[in-house]
Amino acid sequence: MKKQPNIIFILIDDLGWTDLSSYGSSFYETPNLDRLAAGGMRFTDAYAACPVCSPTRASILSGKYPARLGLTNYIHVNNPGQQDRARLIDAPYVPFLDTKEKSLATTLQESGYSTWHVGKWHLGDEKYWPEQHGFEVNIGGCHHGHPSDGYFSPWNIPNLENGPDGEYLTDRLTDEAIGLVASKDSRPFFLNLWYYTVHTPIQGKPDLVEKYEKKARSLGLDRAKTFEEGEVFPKSESVNRRVRRRLIQSDPEYAAMVECMDTNIGRLLEAVEEKGELDNTIVVFTSDNGGLATAEGSPTSNAPLNEGKGWMYEGGTREPLIVNWPGVIQPNTLCREPVTSPDFYPTLLELAGVESQPDQHCDGVSFAPLLTGAGDLDREAIYWHYPHYGNQGGTPGSSVRAGDWKLIEFYEDGRRELYHLRNDIGETVDLSGSRPDVTQRLHSLLKNWRGEMEALEPVSNPDWTW
Repeated sequence: MKKQPNIIFILIDDLGWTDLSSYGSSFYETPNLDRLAAGGMRFTDAYAACPVCSPTRASILSGKYPARLGLTNYIHVNNPGQQDRARLIDAPYVPFLDTKEKSLATTLQESGYSTWHVGKWHLGDEKYWPEQHGFEVNIGGCHHGHPSDGYFSPWNIPNLENGPDGEYLTDRLTDEAIGLVASKDSRPFFLNLWYYTVHTPIQGKPDLVEKYEKKARSLGLDRAKTFEEGEVFPKSESVNRRVRRRLIQSDPEYAAMVECMDTNIGRLLEAVEEKGELDNTIVVFTSDNGGLATAEGSPTSNAPLNEGKGWMYEGGTREPLIVNWPGVIQPNTLCREPVTSPDFYPTLLELAGVESQPDQHCDGVSFAPLLTGAGDLDREAIYWHYPHYGNQGGTPGSSVRAGDWKLIEFYEDGRRELYHLRNDIGETVDLSGSRPDVTQRLHSLLKNWRGEMEALEPVSNPDWTW
């Protein structure tokens, strides 16, 4: 019987599409991830299922779109509406990943895998933590959406003991993951390594920050125009006047966080190799939503993509995705086929030789044929639904991508925007007026999909006045 592969699923928080040097960054340095990409497949058109974190995380583990789960927003205290903020009232959402969902971890555990979660969870309160979703080990996974006490110990994160004063959180989580690998038994393992980095607070190690301050000066970035000036939103869309669009990648603190992330992934892969398990390990690396480019300090830029985290545009959902499995995935291959978060569940089951769970991962399509060179995907479209105002300036909407065409419908005024992504990756030219045929076809797909999902939509705010 063929030995089942180990699976390492690395999810970064808020990492943008161009935040790796293998994806075009000339400021951030990511040599370990660049080598991982060179040894496997790099996707150009991979997507998170939502422009914010919790829905994407739930989608990965359930194989379902966030709209079907009802978990369409990041989970925050008391699930407040937006009556005092804007012309629409946000749709309600489920503030947890329901335990009735048979998670990817549960299925793998039933198939003989050790299942470990390390890092951020953010999928509900204690009743819905990793232990309730098929993970035998949970280190650092709780209701926290970010390390509110910072990246330097004490972090005060449940399920993770504070380290010595000043210990860096990304280092510690990697140490914990390495310890699990070193002590593995005869079973294959599923390591769900969901780092808190590069989410705010933006805090890098001082020596790395100094390195990138010098680099910024040497490249002249400290003298370049960093943010878009003036009023950045038309009044009809502005619910948050603190928004600033970053134009270039030049933040030394953020760059330090990216390099530290990369270094730690290199450390983990070295530990797997020392254990003699690297050739039998599938490594997946991706992010949960776009880079933070328009608010909360705007530490990165997703250019040439439009906008970032919290927005329906490409910068909010297009992600880096690297998949590596020595001897199975051809080195240095590039895939332009669109894939999305629900696809991971059926893909990993197929690669692991585990029986599929079609009733569970009903929105996902296995892209294993792309990885092995066995074929293409048969899918008409992929979808997004975010019926909320984002903290970053985005407004409620939903969207669909079919082939190279993408349609966005905005709920505030009902307008639709159409883009041809192959010719216009930056979504600069709205073709909805010149191509009404495509606009109507994609809008019909989107409406039918929302009906199938029983997707909730925002409603008018009776107390809103301009």
